[in-house]
Amino acid sequence: MKKTGLISMEHEPGDPPIETSTDWTAVAALTDEQIEAAVRDDPDAAPIGFFLQPGFIRIPNVKKLRERLGLTQEAFAAAYRIPVGTLRDWEQRRKLPDATARAYLTVIARDPQAVASLLAEAA
Repeated sequence: MKKTGLISMEHEPGDPPIETSTDWTAVAALTDEQIEAAVRDDPDAAPIGFFLQPGFIRIPNVKKLRERLGLTQEAFAAAYRIPVGTLRDWEQRRKLPDATARAYLTVIARDPQAVASLLAEAA
């Protein structure tokens, strides 16, 4: 049998996670910019320009944004006036934010305190 350098494993739903040397805590802590830099440095990864092609929609990672701000789902939803059910759907990828919501999440990511204070003033 020819060796390809690939490892094949079977994993059934409900089985305990497969032990690896990956530090998943460090992976989860990566920012989008760090991930893009890692992709840029990896010759086997898709080029960054691939993600800029027409038709490619960049979906914000809502869970990472919320966790970076140190907020619970309820607190994030209340601060930015997003229904908590909608937030959960986005985080669990059951639904994706539409164009308006993606723009709003981008603004929140850029200046979360300004958005929260403007919303508080308008209440």
